[in-house]
Amino acid sequence: MCGIVGYIGEQEASPFLLEGLRRLEYRGYDSAGIVTVDRHRFHSRKSVGRIVELEHKLRADDAAGQLGIGHTRWATHGAANEKNAHPHFDQRGAIAVVHNGVVENFRGLRESLQAEGRAFKSETDSEVIAQLIGASLEKRLAAGETPAAADRYSVLVDAVNDALVRLRGTYGLVVIFRDFPGVMIAARLGSPIVLGVGASEHFVASDASPLVGYTDKIVYLADHQTAVITANSLHVTHRDQGQIQPHVEQLQANGADAGLDGYPHYMLKEIFEQPEALRNAMRGRVSEDDATAKFGGLNLRPNQLRGVDRIILTACGTSWHAGLLGEYIIEDLAGIPVEVEYASELRYRNPPLDNNTLLFAITQSGETADTLAALREMKRKGHPTLAICNVVGSSIAQEADGGVYLHAGPEVGVASTKAYTTQCLVLAMLALYFGRLRNLSFEAGQKIIRQLQELPDAVAKALETNDEVKRIAAKYAECRNFLYLGRQFNFPTALEGALKLKEISYLHAEGYPAAEMKHGPIALVDERTPSVVVVPRGFVFEKVMANVEEVKARGGPVIAVCAEECERVKEVVDDTITVPAVDSFVQPIVSIVPLQLLAYHIAVLRGCDVDKPRNLAKSVTVE
Repeated sequence: MCGIVGYIGEQEASPFLLEGLRRLEYRGYDSAGIVTVDRHRFHSRKSVGRIVELEHKLRADDAAGQLGIGHTRWATHGAANEKNAHPHFDQRGAIAVVHNGVVENFRGLRESLQAEGRAFKSETDSEVIAQLIGASLEKRLAAGETPAAADRYSVLVDAVNDALVRLRGTYGLVVIFRDFPGVMIAARLGSPIVLGVGASEHFVASDASPLVGYTDKIVYLADHQTAVITANSLHVTHRDQGQIQPHVEQLQANGADAGLDGYPHYMLKEIFEQPEALRNAMRGRVSEDDATAKFGGLNLRPNQLRGVDRIILTACGTSWHAGLLGEYIIEDLAGIPVEVEYASELRYRNPPLDNNTLLFAITQSGETADTLAALREMKRKGHPTLAICNVVGSSIAQEADGGVYLHAGPEVGVASTKAYTTQCLVLAMLALYFGRLRNLSFEAGQKIIRQLQELPDAVAKALETNDEVKRIAAKYAECRNFLYLGRQFNFPTALEGALKLKEISYLHAEGYPAAEMKHGPIALVDERTPSVVVVPRGFVFEKVMANVEEVKARGGPVIAVCAEECERVKEVVDDTITVPAVDSFVQPIVSIVPLQLLAYHIAVLRGCDVDKPRNLAKSVTVE
C-alpha cells in the first residue's frame, strides 16, 4: 500500500500522476514512483521520501507519454528504497504494476518463479504480480495469441487473470504494458480502486481525491472486478458474472483538495475545524419534536433495532477509542449491553453471539483491512452490520447493511482529530436513538438533545486554551514518558490523548483508568514523567483527585484538564487547562481538544512531521 494513480488519454500523463500522488500524501508513505509509456518505451522515475523528491527528478528528466501509473508506498515487505518503490516490472521490463494490499503467499510464488529462471530486483511481495503476469503473457504470445483492441485485449486480460488466481491476499492494482500502450488494466480484491471517466481520457486512483477537478464521473470497482481501460472506453468484468455494466456515479467535489487556509499544518487546521464538523455531523439528525435522533441510512426498521439485545462495536486505533466511549454512553442511555472489539482480534475469534446482536464497524477511511474483515465475518454469520464512516463510497460503507456518515469533511492529517470527535458524537446520537426506542422518556430525550446542540460551542471554547496548552507543551517537550489518566467516560479520553502524543511526537505515552495507577503504572512516576489527568466534575471527582494526590506524593508533575471553577484542582497540580463543563457523556468530546493540542505543540517543538508522522498510514489497507 498506499496510494495509486493512473492516466490514459490525450494529455501528458505525468502532470496528473504527480498531482494525484501529492493529493494522496495524507495516506502516509515512504517512497514514490511513476512510469509512463511513450513510443513503446517505459520511462520510470522513483524516489525515497516525499513527493517533492520525485518532482525534482521529473523536472530534471521528464517522463513523456500519454499513459502512466504512479504509486506512493508504505512499506510492508522490504526497506524504503528505490529498489522497493513501485512501480514494479517483470523480468523483460515489458509490464509495469502498482499494487496496494498484501500477497500472503508471495514467498512460495517467488521461489517457483525463481526456479523457472526469473530474477527479482526487489524485496517486495508486489513484484511477484508483475512477474506472474509477465510469465503468463510470454507463454500466450509464444503460443500465437495476439492482443488486439478489437477483442478488448483479451490476451492481456487473460494474463492478468492467470496471475490473480494464484494470489492469496488482497490487491488493488493497475497494470500497463510497454508493447501495448493503448490500454491499462485495473483489478480489485479488498483494496479500493476508483475509476474516473472523462472525455477521451480515463483516470485511476485508490480514492477519489486525486480525481477532483479532472472529472465528475467515477466508478468504484468492487471485489473480483477487472477493468480494461483505454482512452475512449471502459469495460468491466466480474470473475463470476462476466461482463457487467459499470455504475457511473457523480463525484462529490467537497473540498478534498482543500488547502491549509493559513494554518501551518493540516492537523492544527482540522483540530480547529471540529466545532463545524460536529455541527455537520448533527445537522438534520436530531428531532426536538420526537426528542430523539434520526438516521436515514440504517436500513433497519425501528422494530428490528428495538429487538437488539447486544451491540458489538469493532474498530482499530483511534476509532476503537471512540467505540469504547460509545460503549459507556450506549449502556448508560439505552441500557443495551455493548462490547468493544479490536477488529484485528474479532476477525479471528469465534465468540458466542446472541441472535439479536448488531455490529457497528467504526472507521474513518472505510478501508481499514482488519475492520472490513471483521464486518465480513459477522455478515457471514448472519448478523446485521452497520458502519460509522467518513468516506462515501468506501469499501466498508458499501459492504455494510447500512450506516451513518460522519460528514466531518476531508481529514488530511494522519493522526485523526475531527473524525474521532464526530465518531464520538454519532455514537452519542445512536445512544439517544436506542434509548428512546427503549427506556428514555421524552423529557430526558429533549434534555440530551439540548446538551448535544450546545456541544459545538463548548468545543469552540475549549479551543481557546491553545495558547496555554502551547506554554505547557514547551515546559514538558523534553520529557520522554507521559501517563494519561481518566475515569468512566474519560478513560477513553486518556487512551486517545496518549495515542495522539505517540503518533506524532514519537514519545512514549500510556493511558490508564486513573484508579489503575496504583496497580502497577505508579512505579513509573518520577519528576521527569508528567501525568496528564482528566478531572471533570461529577461523582468520580473525589476519586480522581485521590489518584492525583498519589502521583504528587511521589514527585510526579501533573497536568490537569478540568472543568470550569476547578480551584481545588489548581491548588494541587502543576498545570491546569480549563475547558467548559458539560454533561458527563459529552465531556470527553470537549476534554480531548486540549490533549490534541498538547500532542500537536509538543510534536512541533520536537521538529516532527506532524501531518505525516513516520511509519504511519492514514488508511491501513493491510493486516
